[in-house]
Amino acid sequence: MWKINKKVIVSLIFIASFSVVGLAHTGAWVDEVIFSTETEQIKAVERMLAGEADLFAYAIDNPEAVKLIEENPDVLYYVNSYGNYNEFTFNPYPADPAVEVKEFKDGRLNPFAVPAIREAINWLIDRDYIANEICKGLAIPRYLPITPTFPDYARVLDKARELEAKYAHNPQKAKEVIFAEMEKLGAEFINGKWYYKGNPVEIIILIRLEDKRKEMGHYLADLLEELGFTVVRKEGTMADHAPCWIRTDPAEGCFHIYTGGWLSTVISRDEGDNFDFFYTKRGLPLPLWQAYYVDPEADKIFERLSAGKYASIEERIELMKQALEYAMENSVRVWITNDKPVFAMRKGLKVTYDLAAGVYGADLWPYTIHWTDEEGNPKPGGSVRVLIGDLFTDPWNPIGGSSNVYDLMPASATGTKATMADPFTGLYLPQRVARAEVYAVEGTPTTVTYDWVKLEFVDEIEVPADAWIDWDATAQRFITVGEKHPEGLTARVKVVIEYDPQFLNDVWHDGSGFTVADALIGFILDFDRAKPESAIYDESVVPDFETFMKYFRGVKILSTDPFVVEYYTDQVYPDAEWIAAGVAETFDGCHYYDVPAPWHSIAVGMLAEAAKEAAFTSDKADALGVEWMNYIAGPTVDVLKKYLDKAIEEKFIPYANILKDFGVTEEEALARYQNLKKWFEAKGHFWVGNGPFYLESVDTVAKTIVIKRFEGFTDPADKWLRFTEPKFVTVDFVGAPEIIEIGKGVIIPVNITFEEEPYPPEEIDFVKYLLFDAEGNLVAIGNAEYVGGPTWNVVLTPEITAKLPEGTVKLEVAVSSKVVAIPAYNAITFVAVP
Repeated sequence: MWKINKKVIVSLIFIASFSVVGLAHTGAWVDEVIFSTETEQIKAVERMLAGEADLFAYAIDNPEAVKLIEENPDVLYYVNSYGNYNEFTFNPYPADPAVEVKEFKDGRLNPFAVPAIREAINWLIDRDYIANEICKGLAIPRYLPITPTFPDYARVLDKARELEAKYAHNPQKAKEVIFAEMEKLGAEFINGKWYYKGNPVEIIILIRLEDKRKEMGHYLADLLEELGFTVVRKEGTMADHAPCWIRTDPAEGCFHIYTGGWLSTVISRDEGDNFDFFYTKRGLPLPLWQAYYVDPEADKIFERLSAGKYASIEERIELMKQALEYAMENSVRVWITNDKPVFAMRKGLKVTYDLAAGVYGADLWPYTIHWTDEEGNPKPGGSVRVLIGDLFTDPWNPIGGSSNVYDLMPASATGTKATMADPFTGLYLPQRVARAEVYAVEGTPTTVTYDWVKLEFVDEIEVPADAWIDWDATAQRFITVGEKHPEGLTARVKVVIEYDPQFLNDVWHDGSGFTVADALIGFILDFDRAKPESAIYDESVVPDFETFMKYFRGVKILSTDPFVVEYYTDQVYPDAEWIAAGVAETFDGCHYYDVPAPWHSIAVGMLAEAAKEAAFTSDKADALGVEWMNYIAGPTVDVLKKYLDKAIEEKFIPYANILKDFGVTEEEALARYQNLKKWFEAKGHFWVGNGPFYLESVDTVAKTIVIKRFEGFTDPADKWLRFTEPKFVTVDFVGAPEIIEIGKGVIIPVNITFEEEPYPPEEIDFVKYLLFDAEGNLVAIGNAEYVGGPTWNVVLTPEITAKLPEGTVKLEVAVSSKVVAIPAYNAITFVAVP
């Protein structure tokens, strides 16, 4: 199943400009990275100043901490990112509108089961106050489920501005809506307090302590108390709150509101799937998501955007606008701010950071982290001491384990993916792919930029009858297109991926060689776990699987040496690189949230789950009343050890009907399990990857992790040290009038530059303008015209200015670059007179 994930950002390598040609060093630059927990930002900076740590891989949003870094430029420096964002997560149980009584299992009222009350929180909170006063300018207001610093926001800027005006701070309106809805629920407002069946209406808010979400949580709590609710404030860390909001059945009423925070780990060029992720059961196989309800019409739009079911870019934009309206009315999440945090480190340390996710979310950080010599060149060896947020909040396993970004930073360093994101554009580049061919039906809305992908449009794509399209969990075999669709089947897209020779030369950390079986097992699991007949059926993965099956049209393995896959789908992305990468990463040996695992370590977990002694996902673990499987610590390690011995005894081959056809023998299975047993005896855990670092040790009490350089990873160390500074756009108005006459044409010049030099027009995607009246109503929208040098002209014709009412007018310009995917904005005001 495709793993391109909307929560993923572009990586920017922050290094000096130097030549490393001829260096023989391979794999990681440093010998080890030591992670430890520190959530107090001031304390973390003080520890780095004292020489106790080298990098704080945590988004700093504390102005005092930033000031402390700036006051010590000889010791520390920082870089910025733009992909952290915050929201209030609501428990909507019972969300189904057919359920009239909005109570938890114990009879307590849940006001936030009512969409109108959730929607009203948008008017209740003042996002400008939060961004400027609570965040001290290190954030910008965020109203919508799409990121204001990513390309999609610029594409739908007119609708974004409309909704931002609609949901602007209006506490009186919020109060009116909330009071009306509370009365409908049967609550009574007595002496300034809400009561339900004689008891105060309590609202439980889970407030994160580590960052500005602490102040945000108390801010909302104060507002709700002013409206007459009895608020229970529960402060805690991620680890403290995770059992409640992530693992507990929402019907239990463990919480009403959680102060949520998210990270984009790539500058997403397509945020259409954000709606599916944040508002539907298909988002995650966790209890809260499984409690969601979406209007059927909205659900169809969300699913279409996620699967790319649109005929043109124009249709996609219209779907996005509709989805935004539905999302705001639903408001199971109320968006608060987009952060502009910093990541700090000691002078002499260089590392990839992401324009969206900073250091901890960067795909390339393990490939680029290094110390420099006096000339600024990379210096092999040494240790790096990293301070990070709360570790081990959830168990680690490669199928349904922790999604905590602090866990994922070290975990991701232990594997390597098929593709990596371009640091400036969000387009994907090959890591373990030799070439990709994308064939799309004529009219499919996709384009290509990089030459590693060949894009060709064709009249029709027929799916071969012998392609795999479904799974028989009873017979443990794939069902072919010919069996399921004897009448034949067509697809919108055909993708051919030929993997690089190194793909099958990679070595797992326990000494086992990477094979085609490692590439296939995750794909098989996506089918098998969604089938009730399977021994490891997991109900929580069914919604996502059903969505996948709506656009999956089949796959064939064309060759095993080299490994070549032919994939058919109806899902498209605006960029063919994303289509190719989605297929390539389906078979690259990385699984849930891009964490790695060989087939034999997965097989041990499968045996444990089939025996109902542990489960890969939180949802199934709760359903069975067993432990959520953890490959690195805790009681399930002994369970895994037990089933490793069983696998050795039986020479167990998972999905033997398939994997034996791809060369897996009992002798290989036994050798692999023995490798894993030796690994476990040496390391005390079952976490095995194939990346530049291996997991050396964990201490869940002290909350430390040590990863060490894996000598078997033979990529040149300088492979990803080739990017320089991103080419950010600057937008300036020149010679703009203070007054324009209604009904008379006017030209307003705009200069678009980078470091005061003209921005090459061929590197500009679009220059869009929006014209608003004094009430914020959109009067006109259009594209500026290039006239030479740095200058683009906004041409307001007499027909356009004739629509303006007398008074103040705002002109906003949005610029999207082809070489840096973060748009730039600027606006001016002038007066329209008769």
